Amino acid sequence: MTKSIYDDDFQLQKEDHSYHYQEELTPKLDALKQPFDQGVINEIVLWKVNRYAGVQKETLGLLNQIDSDAKEMDEDLTREVLKGLLKTKGIQLPMASTILRFKNKNVYQIIDQRVYRIIYSGETLKTPTYCSERSIQSQIELYFKYLTDLHKACEKLDIPFEASDRILYMADKRVNKDSSLAK
Repeated sequence: MTKSIYDDDFQLQKEDHSYHYQEELTPKLDALKQPFDQGVINEIVLWKVNRYAGVQKETLGLLNQIDSDAKEMDEDLTREVLKGLLKTKGIQLPMASTILRFKNKNVYQIIDQRVYRIIYSGETLKTPTYCSERSIQSQIELYFKYLTDLHKACEKLDIPFEASDRILYMADKRVNKDSSLAK
C-alpha cells in the first residue's frame, strides 16, 4: 500500500531534507539567473529525465583533438576518447558513438540496436551496464570491429559511409517493422 503525508504514522526524517539527485547539475540549475536559452532548457530536460552526462574536462580536451575533417581514424586518440566517455555516468557505447559521429561523420558512425541487427543478421547489440577496465576495452574493440564491418556493408550496398548509420537505421525500421528490439 502506498503511503502519503496523511497517514497517521507519516513523519519527515532528517535525511528527507538532503536532496541527492543529479548532484553536479542541480546546484548549477538552482543558481541560474540568466535568461533561458535552448542550452538551459536542454540541461533542465536532461536533469528531469536523469540523463545528464557530466563529461570530464580531460575527456572533452581529447575529444576536441579529433580532426572533424579527417578521413582516417586516429586509433590511439579514439581509444582514449572512448575510455573517457565510457567512464562517464550516463554514457554507454551507443551514446559515445553518437558523440563521435557528430564530431566526425566521415570516421565514426552510431552503433545502435537497429543498425547492429541489420548488419549482423538479427544479432542483438549487448553492452555492459557496469564500468570496468575490461568491459570498456571490450566495448572499444566491439566498436572498432563494427566500424570495419560497416565499411564493408557500405561497399556491398554502395552507400556513403558518412550516412550509413542513418540509411541502415531507416532500412531496418522498414524491413524489421514487425520485429521488436531486444532490451
